[in-house]
Amino acid sequence: MFRHVAETLAFAVAGGLTLGLLGMPAGFLSGSILAVAGAALAGRPMLIPTAMMRILLVLIGISLGSVVTPQTLHGMATYPLSLGVLILAIVCISLGGTAYLRTVHGWDTATAYLAAVPGGLSQVMAIAVEIDADVRAIAIVQSIRVVIIAVGLPAALAMLGLVGHITPSAAATLGPFPIGELAILIVASSAVAFIAFRIRFPGGLIFGAMVTSAVLHGSGLIQVAMPWWVTYTVMIAFGAVTGSRFANTPLRLLLHYVGAAFGSFAVAVTIAAIFAAGLVSLLSLPVAEVIIAYAPGAVDAMMLLALALHLDPVYVGAHHLTRIFFVLLSMPFVARHAARRLKPPDDAGKPLRPPPPFQD
Repeated sequence: MFRHVAETLAFAVAGGLTLGLLGMPAGFLSGSILAVAGAALAGRPMLIPTAMMRILLVLIGISLGSVVTPQTLHGMATYPLSLGVLILAIVCISLGGTAYLRTVHGWDTATAYLAAVPGGLSQVMAIAVEIDADVRAIAIVQSIRVVIIAVGLPAALAMLGLVGHITPSAAATLGPFPIGELAILIVASSAVAFIAFRIRFPGGLIFGAMVTSAVLHGSGLIQVAMPWWVTYTVMIAFGAVTGSRFANTPLRLLLHYVGAAFGSFAVAVTIAAIFAAGLVSLLSLPVAEVIIAYAPGAVDAMMLLALALHLDPVYVGAHHLTRIFFVLLSMPFVARHAARRLKPPDDAGKPLRPPPPFQD
């Protein structure tokens, strides 16, 4: 296993440094994702241990919270309307994606809904197994959506002139900083993250660490920030986590579902963009922050993009936390209802779903 992990990290470093040093926004993250995903699809055994992934989530949360100041908290008055619009957007994204996959690709309702819903992949997969939906189709569509957003969104924002090349700030450069404060920050944030994880709080590791770090920094108790080299290292390593999702995925299987993945992605992004544009026209909010907050991507990847692009983590985090809670509360009921409607009266049948391109 050690050899596989070392190879995965080697690909991640090569890809992350290439795009990062070329100046692409969030290049350390997106370059790592592309390199590892490409290696995985080429048949290399890409692997990141669960323990390492959890450590990365805590470090991401600490880094996100460290950029919070009392001034950033003043914008919270705009959150209620923005969050309300987000919930409406989630409903429309789920319905629109489900309708697209059913109409264009002939998927059953339960599989189409779980592939389209902008929620956490692990929870989606758990429900898919429970109701006997097409697990492989859902996993591929959801994973492709996450990668496209994590890689393409920063580039799109740069092309539109909404973000530029990010360089390490003076506060985060190599230099002397209070070791004691840094130790307190890491210990306190890790403890709260562990508690949130143990009580099964959605995204507990990243949100527990972020909230603790934000409180310590926002109150002025802690001034120390994570060194920039730590932050960029975490971005590269976490890119490996995302890219490794494609391990053990045959290329033929990927190509079989790629049309469904890109089509449902286009539907989701179009709907999200419409609601984001409407919100920006109503409130004086930075366009890039609204786009990242409304993007139907993975919570951890979106939060890391906020950090990489120097956006307000409080605003972005509040929206993605709301999205996850809303999806987690509604998804089981909607999916089970859709699955029941597909079963014949004698309950002997199974939901119709697109056949796999080949037998394993």
